[in-house]
Order: sequence, then C-alpha cells, then structure tokens
Amino acid sequence: GTPIVTSGLIMQLLSGVRIITYDQNLKEDRALFNGATKLLSMIMTLVEAVVYVASGMYGPVSEIGFFISAALVVQLFIAGVICILLDELLQKGYGIGSGISLFIATNICETIIWKSFSPTTVNVGRGTEFEGAVISLFHLLLTRSDKTKALREAFYRQGLPNLTNLFATVLIFAIVIYFQGLQRNIPLTGRGGQKHTYPIKLFYTSNIPIILQTALVSNLYVVSQILYKRFS
Repeated sequence: GTPIVTSGLIMQLLSGVRIITYDQNLKEDRALFNGATKLLSMIMTLVEAVVYVASGMYGPVSEIGFFISAALVVQLFIAGVICILLDELLQKGYGIGSGISLFIATNICETIIWKSFSPTTVNVGRGTEFEGAVISLFHLLLTRSDKTKALREAFYRQGLPNLTNLFATVLIFAIVIYFQGLQRNIPLTGRGGQKHTYPIKLFYTSNIPIILQTALVSNLYVVSQILYKRFS
C-alpha cells in the first residue's frame, strides 16, 4: 500500500503547487488525474521492488542469482498491482471503506493472531519455547513444575510475545474505539424553524496519521538501504 499512498501524495503536491492543473468538476479531468496517479503507483511499485531486492532484503544478489532476483521483483510487482486493483475496486463501491484502511487492518489483525497463536518454536536461551503468547502460556503451565513462575514467565518473558503485550494491545484497541465513538450533538435550527443536530466527534484524524507514518517510514527505509548498500 506504500506506493499507492506515496503516489497520491506526490500527485496532490504537484496539483497543489500548480505544476499539474485539472478541474475537479470535469469528469474527464478527474479520470485523467486518477489514471496518472495509478500509473505512478505502478512505476513506484516496480522501482521499490527492484530496490528491495537489490539492497539485499532477500539475500545478496550475488548469492541468490539473477533468475531468483528477477523472480522476486516480478512477484513483488504483481503483488503491488493486485493491491492497486483492489484499492480501485473498493473506491468504486465494491466493498466497505478504503483499500489502504483495509490493508492496514488486515496486516494488524494478521500480526496479532500470529503473535498470539504462532506454533513456531524458538530458542532464545531459555530452552525451546512457542512464539505465540497464548500457546506459550499453556506450554509453560504443562511443562513447568512451578506454576507461579510459569505464569509469570508467560506474562513477562523477554524477546518474545507475552500476555502483557496481548492484553495491552486489547486495552489500547478498546480505548481508541471508545474515544473514536465519542461525539457531541450540537442542536441547530434551520430555515422555517426546522431543528436538527450536528455531530462533532472528538477524533477526526481516523487512520490518516498511521497511513502517512507508514508510508514515510517505508520510504525512509528504502532510501537508507540504498545508501547503506552504496557506502558500506
């Protein structure tokens, strides 16, 4: 989703400084602007895919070979194009919300589920442990003779997901959802004496700051990888 956000920001910036001019009231101009944005998204997807592979994210190119490197670039590019097409479908009303919001929500949910129930075993110096916090809880309670110590370790173990992280995440979710739903209805009187209310929400930011922060950090990471590869 980063190329979509970045290309949108670039096009809006170019439009804001009048380098690109278009009339939002004209359907043809809007279609042309949206098409240019999607084309820029695809170009940025390809560039970022090449940079990710060339910077050694999936291993040194000299070791994995040209064929595998090219296959990785193609795979990343196709995945990016699929995300762009899914975002366009959602923008046209075939779904709920925006594509970027759903991508972020899906990624967060996947991370929470995996960190909670991952069956992968790891060893960080305390013996074999399960990565998932919930599975680790039952594993520790079943294999340790000291149940109190096992419970404490499940809540506070270092270097791996623990129950404290899980409960803190649930708590933050609940707090954010609560404050997101807070609003004050202001009574208004219109023409003819008609009365209605205007809701004013406590939070108007929604997920835009998260989207911008994700795009900024991702782009900075790509640039840092290029500089590291060039000057290391």
